[in-house]
Amino acid sequence: MSISTGQLELLIVLAALLGLAYAAVQTVLILRADEGDERMKEISRAIREGANAFLRREYTIVFVAAIILAVVIAFAFGITGIGPRLAVGFLFGAAGSALAGAVGMYVSVRANVRTAAKARSGDLPSTMAFAFRGGSVTGLSVAGLALLELIVFYWAFNGNVLDMVGLLFGASLMSLFARVGGGIYTKGADVGADIVGKVEAGIPEDDPRNPAVIADNVGDNVGDCAGMAADLFETYVVTAVSAMLLAYLIANYAVTTSGMSFAALFPNAVLFPLVICGWAIVATLIGIVFVRMRPGGSIMGGLYQGLIATTVVGIAGFAVLDYFLMNSNWGIFIAAVLGLVVMILIVVATDYYTGNYGPVKRIADASQSGAGPTVITGLSVGLQATWVSGIVIVAASLISFTAVGWTGWTTAPNIELGLYGIAIAAASMLAVTGMIISIDAFGPITDNAGGIAEMAELPEAARNVTDPLDAVGNTTKAVTKGYAVGSAVLAALALFAAYTFATANAAGIAWTTFVSYLSLTNPLLLAGLVVGAILPFFFTSFLMNAVGVAAQAIVFEVRRQFKEIAGILEGKAKPEYGKCVDLVTVTALRQLALPAIIAVAVPLIMGFLLGPIALAGVLLGVILAGFPLAIMMTTGGAAWDNGKKYIEAGHYGGKHSDAHKAAVVGDTVGDATKDTAGPAINPLIKVVNTISILFVTLIVAHAVIGIVPFGI
Repeated sequence: MSISTGQLELLIVLAALLGLAYAAVQTVLILRADEGDERMKEISRAIREGANAFLRREYTIVFVAAIILAVVIAFAFGITGIGPRLAVGFLFGAAGSALAGAVGMYVSVRANVRTAAKARSGDLPSTMAFAFRGGSVTGLSVAGLALLELIVFYWAFNGNVLDMVGLLFGASLMSLFARVGGGIYTKGADVGADIVGKVEAGIPEDDPRNPAVIADNVGDNVGDCAGMAADLFETYVVTAVSAMLLAYLIANYAVTTSGMSFAALFPNAVLFPLVICGWAIVATLIGIVFVRMRPGGSIMGGLYQGLIATTVVGIAGFAVLDYFLMNSNWGIFIAAVLGLVVMILIVVATDYYTGNYGPVKRIADASQSGAGPTVITGLSVGLQATWVSGIVIVAASLISFTAVGWTGWTTAPNIELGLYGIAIAAASMLAVTGMIISIDAFGPITDNAGGIAEMAELPEAARNVTDPLDAVGNTTKAVTKGYAVGSAVLAALALFAAYTFATANAAGIAWTTFVSYLSLTNPLLLAGLVVGAILPFFFTSFLMNAVGVAAQAIVFEVRRQFKEIAGILEGKAKPEYGKCVDLVTVTALRQLALPAIIAVAVPLIMGFLLGPIALAGVLLGVILAGFPLAIMMTTGGAAWDNGKKYIEAGHYGGKHSDAHKAAVVGDTVGDATKDTAGPAINPLIKVVNTISILFVTLIVAHAVIGIVPFGI
């Protein structure tokens, strides 16, 4: 069966519209649900207004910066040449990522109160299903928007994927702003509220007497919904285009060892990643049907049923797509399946290290000895978690490289084909993106629902529903972060390969010649490796400090209100919630600029000063150091949080015990790592890679040290 390029593009558009149509229908149905009593509506309104105010101020600042950068890009690459295309792509990439974040938050700030109202029935399975439906709106919106933007730009640029690099940079930069700004906000408010509320005043989490409680709940939405949606939109776009870009560059600048051109072997190679994404939406819609909590089953088990169904449907689709579009190449199919295997193993590993298993119980047990052992044990859990994920990525990269590049038992794999195999493994992870985002967005919805239930003083039956949902939501958010970082590494490997092709083309030399310069005996490469390796640590140091600054500001403000407003702790006076919301908003936005500047400036400075070889080292270094650091921070932080929740469930003395106070300290440390610093490494890796590819032509032409390396 022969399918034309136009027909493939049409099928991809239809798949994107199908995902968006589902999201629209579910949004209407969710908004029709009961919001509860007037007190619940009032709390929900305050959360919604605070979240909207933050997003509005953040986006205003970001888009002013984006417009300035777009003008710079347009003139840097020639206002009569490709400059306008790159600038327009950059603006639409940033706008798409911002829109994905806004859509995700729009639903979450409305589904939260309706989930709390649903919980009043005491029916855990139906409340869980409703909260997941709210999350699925975000999942399908992000996937649909990303796929639609990709295919429209591919068509508008006549299939020239190089012109789409501006789109990548825009999405990556917006994601960085959203993750960093939202992360600083949410954890500054959370840590400050916990320190003064739980530790000093001894009042419960989400207690309405705490002036920071609304800011804390706002943070769940701007960080874990808007920030997460923008981040995974960017992951979706960058991962898909990295595979497309590599295929495009190989097809134009390389020849396979068999003498047959890459384009002749795989005529649909460039569009194949988008076809995978289109099928992914269909697979997600089928998987959603299977998300249900069985009698006597677990919440996580119900969510995993949907993930498993999506995976199975995805694999079946890969086989069909490979047969019709990729000449039934068994290596392509293996690489595609490996992407899903990576996802499954990362999910399982993250669940083990952050669920109620050995590692979390060790942290809870250590809390009996005080805050010090709690922090030390949590660090050990996070460090240990990097091993499994790292081995999974290594194995998948080697197997997918060999499978697609296979040329026989007696010859080495074809390098160009092997690199495309790694890109396909990364792209296939997108087959579950819609489901993964749906599961992630389930977390902040249930977290907010628990907060509303506490502040509205709903009956214990409601808390018996929202509390277990909240605990599971913490694990689902950790799973998504592991998935995002894992896909970022595979995508970054494809982007690095694309960078080497683009550099060789810009320099007018053979690709094999440029690659031969990338030797550990070359001091330029070593310099770049060191700078790239320390960049994630330097970058996250500012984020950790920013959370501390924001938390300190909240602590002082809450203490002031406790001291100056008589009757707050007795429940006789209403706290000034708005003061905390405004304070943490201003602090987060003020702390946002420097980390973003570092992410953009370092690769450009290294490229223009030390040249493209040093910049290649930076790209490799940031991948190699950023991946384990992100896993350590996100997994370890979630383990600290669930160690606290394990104690709150009644173990080791339960709430208000000494063990609980120590666990709260561990949780506050983990808050900064799991929701601010760790997740921000994902867009950092992509920003460094995409800006390097975007500016590689100018770097080759104008670098102080040119393409010829030392010692060669």
